[in-house]
Amino acid sequence: MIAAMPGLSRSDVEHVAHLARLGLTDDELTLLQGQLNHILEQYAKLAELPTDDIPPTAQTIELENILREDLVIPSLPVEAVLANAPDSAGGYIVVPAILGGE
Repeated sequence: MIAAMPGLSRSDVEHVAHLARLGLTDDELTLLQGQLNHILEQYAKLAELPTDDIPPTAQTIELENILREDLVIPSLPVEAVLANAPDSAGGYIVVPAILGGE
């Protein structure tokens, strides 16, 4: 079990904001301090739950393959593909060079 956590002080929140390079106003620091302390309180409540009989879980929802099965089917003949290309040579589609060269 987790012992009761002390709340975050304003200086704790200022320190974390500084580490995160956040420029927060006094009002924002006050708001953030309350929100972070609320999160810690909720975590403490969750930590009280008996979880010994619950197996470890890496995924919270069932995984389902949404892809179709791969099917081997005949493709277009090379001649038909090359007939649609603006330029071809030696059985390949010719495209302009994009990284140096010719």
